[in-house]
Amino acid sequence: MTSSAPGAAQPSRAARILQGLRLELRRTNFSGRSVSLAEGALVVATVSSLGLRSSGRLDAGLLAGVGVLGLADDLLEPRQRRAGRAVSKGLRGHLGALRTGRLTTGAAKALGIPLLTVAGAAAAPGPRAGAMVLADGALAAGCANLANLLDLRPGRALKVVLPAAVALSALTPGEDTRARSGRVLAVAALVPAALALPADLREHGMLGDSGANVLGAAVGTAAARALPVPARLTLLGVVVALTLASEKVSFSAVIDSTPALRAMDLLGRRSSPVTTGDDGRTP
Repeated sequence: MTSSAPGAAQPSRAARILQGLRLELRRTNFSGRSVSLAEGALVVATVSSLGLRSSGRLDAGLLAGVGVLGLADDLLEPRQRRAGRAVSKGLRGHLGALRTGRLTTGAAKALGIPLLTVAGAAAAPGPRAGAMVLADGALAAGCANLANLLDLRPGRALKVVLPAAVALSALTPGEDTRARSGRVLAVAALVPAALALPADLREHGMLGDSGANVLGAAVGTAAARALPVPARLTLLGVVVALTLASEKVSFSAVIDSTPALRAMDLLGRRSSPVTTGDDGRTP
């Protein structure tokens, strides 16, 4: 057993904690490369900070809460795997575990994120109505979940978030408080998504649940503030349909079998030396 040389400087407690955190955030992605979830944590911090420019500070706090729930799932689920505990997959699996009395981190997200987004919709600038508050909250929560479902390959979720955020930030009509808050939230998703894209495509980092959830929630909330009621309800229907389809169909399989989608998915990505399962988050 080797020991440190006499007089050698020992790492400080802060340095040891930092090193432990760095290791805790490392993951092996779908191609077998080591990436860091620090990207997702930085995205959460940036989205929440930019969200302070929205109406009041409630939006920033709610987005931070969405990110924290995602980060808890990112960090705790691998520990459960290492401990040999069963880990539920998909919305159906997490809700099934909840019915048996077992609260998974995924179930905590499935319950917590909608509560947060409905609270955000209820506190949003008017006009708002009772039924649309629930629909707007469902839209934001659904977008958070959909972004997470797409985040199985480098850059995939960001390639959906970015054009949506650009459209909502540039094309949102109106100068009332509600419309302005929608534009602010769109920019709050746009800036960190653009900054994260190069590292994500080069597989130096990944969004994880935390980054994907908070970006999706910001875009969904922006859409709820910016779009007219018919467009919001149509978008909600599309998000719900895609979410239900994900329980039966692999998005990756559909994308790989559709030339146009495959070309867009591969744009800017590195070649993949290793092919593993569809879920690139297994440590």
